[in-house]
Amino acid sequence: MRVSGQSDDVTKAGRADGLLREPMPWPEALAGIDPDRDVPLCVDLDGTLVKCDTLHDGLLRLLRRDRRGLLRVLVALLRDRARGKQMLAEQDAADGRRLEVQSLPWNRAVLRHLRQEKSRGRRLVLATGADRRVAEQVAAHLGCFDEVVASEHGRNLTGRRKLAALQQRFGRFDYVGNSGEDAVLLQAARVAVVANPTAQLRARMRSGRVPVAATLSERAPLRQSLPQALRLHQWVKNLLLVVPLLLSHRAGLAQGLAAVVAFVAFGCMASACYVWNDLLDVDSDRRHGSKRRRPFAAGELGLPEGAMLMAALLAAAFGLCLLLPGSFALWLCGYGVVTTVYSLGLKRVAIADVLVLAGLYTLRLFAGGAATGTAISAWLSTFAIFFFLSLALVKRMQELETLRQREGAVIPGRGYRVTDLELIRSLGVAAAVAALVILALYVRDPGATTLYAHPERLWMLLPLLGFWLLRMWMLASRGLLEDDPVLFTLRDRVSVGLAAATAVVVMAASF
Repeated sequence: MRVSGQSDDVTKAGRADGLLREPMPWPEALAGIDPDRDVPLCVDLDGTLVKCDTLHDGLLRLLRRDRRGLLRVLVALLRDRARGKQMLAEQDAADGRRLEVQSLPWNRAVLRHLRQEKSRGRRLVLATGADRRVAEQVAAHLGCFDEVVASEHGRNLTGRRKLAALQQRFGRFDYVGNSGEDAVLLQAARVAVVANPTAQLRARMRSGRVPVAATLSERAPLRQSLPQALRLHQWVKNLLLVVPLLLSHRAGLAQGLAAVVAFVAFGCMASACYVWNDLLDVDSDRRHGSKRRRPFAAGELGLPEGAMLMAALLAAAFGLCLLLPGSFALWLCGYGVVTTVYSLGLKRVAIADVLVLAGLYTLRLFAGGAATGTAISAWLSTFAIFFFLSLALVKRMQELETLRQREGAVIPGRGYRVTDLELIRSLGVAAAVAALVILALYVRDPGATTLYAHPERLWMLLPLLGFWLLRMWMLASRGLLEDDPVLFTLRDRVSVGLAAATAVVVMAASF
């Protein structure tokens, strides 16, 4: 079937068409191969032309909006994979949702290959196991394919079925693929090219069963993608678990070890929640200026890797809970439940999302208190709520300011509009001031004298904290703050200096 009638909304300049025209180096292994214009070049879609799997992306989209529909599709996939793919495509169409092909993580090395072969007059065929509706959207967007061969009418076009279809249609063909299912096609192809090969296909290549002319890889190594997916830099937030113990002035070796175990357990749970959140946010992250570089959005990792990561992290988190009081496990479970609810829907509700984030920060204090047997004062919990509410709002403020500068209207996947910018700024600054007022009241409280030898020296915390908070808001208003205030703080010399000065003040007040 030929692809015709390309719509204007998928062929505008600056999208994949620009990638096809982009001057790039060419793999030497392919330079001397006779193109033979009579032999079509057949290219797989999932994992080959794009680094992601469009089926998995569709399932994640359905998980966010229709979990009953997802169950029906999963049952259909188990019974008849082609029928399941068709149901998923029909569900997207019924909901008025189309595959956002312009934001897919393209394999640029394969696009270079297509550009070169098209310039030689080769016939290009998109040969994929994806549903025809999905395949035709991709083909129409790129505008370079002469024909689409895809799953339809109850026929799942993968492996030997795809091979039979291509041999019946063309006889001889060249092929670009990436998975173990593509092995039979690569063996039968006149010229076999591999793109981002899976572990199963790499094993067959090493055994010599799948001879290939070239490998077109464009995927970051696991040692680079894995820490990014776990967001290890976010573990710094879990230092809040140690705060109650430090402020109690009664830290011992056993309590210190408990705090360390709690820190690692919470880190594993937080990383599992980040993986879950990133999987659900794949579509919106791909439309975001910086989040599109996250491993799942960029196609460096997929749904199977994400599921295995979550299972391993949750097992580690709850395994470590066995070394701590039972109350800590309850706080950890509470964190996981609230974060899951947040990822499934609350993060799309304006104001509710920042309140939940502030609550999750404060929850870490109570979890740390449970792990070390330290009571949490009303002063500390109240201060934390307003302080972290201000930080959550400054993150939204930065996103809105960036959106305004780009002349956008709505934050992808969020419930905020550019018109909310002034309201968010007012609420955030008010929360920052409230946190400073609570700190001032605590310094005047008689209870401070029982913990600090020189409580009057704590007054120096007010200008330090006030300067840092208001500076963050000023930078956000100017569009100079990174998306994540925590990451910005770790890299910002002024913030590090203020943190050191704060530690000195607390020590001076203590002794």
